[in-house]
Amino acid sequence: MEKVMKIREEVLKSVTPLSDSQLNKVPEEGKWSIAQVLEHLYLMEMNTVDAILETLSKDEYNPTGSKPIRNILDRTVKRVAPDDLTPSKEFQSLVELRKKLEKSRERLLKSIEGVSEEDLEQKSFIHRKYGLLTIRQWVSLIGYHEERHLKQIEEIKEAIINKVK
Repeated sequence: MEKVMKIREEVLKSVTPLSDSQLNKVPEEGKWSIAQVLEHLYLMEMNTVDAILETLSKDEYNPTGSKPIRNILDRTVKRVAPDDLTPSKEFQSLVELRKKLEKSRERLLKSIEGVSEEDLEQKSFIHRKYGLLTIRQWVSLIGYHEERHLKQIEEIKEAIINKVK
């Protein structure tokens, strides 16, 4: 969980100096703005928390082995977000986005608070690419996912700052 928290801090630190206008600037047609990336992180975390809570509510144990979830960091492999994780095109302020991200992180922390090691390691649900992941693997995936998008945020910042020059 420490890594997941650290990556979130890095994401927020990266976007804090930007204006709301910069956050919402699309670097090129068909690409996301930084605001959309942040909303995507929020949607992914909320969606994951919902699935964690549903999984914990059941008496089913589906242990699984380790998966190469770290591979999500490879940005040479392009991915398309499913519809439920695709951000809107609405203008959003950093204040609004921070609130959303605080809400999703608070929900994540509450969802696993007091959960036994056995449940974290033995209860699982499906990821569309990696198959069955344990709750612990899902929590780690959130961190790797945000780290992947932190790189994207840095690329977008570079593009919008160079575009202005």
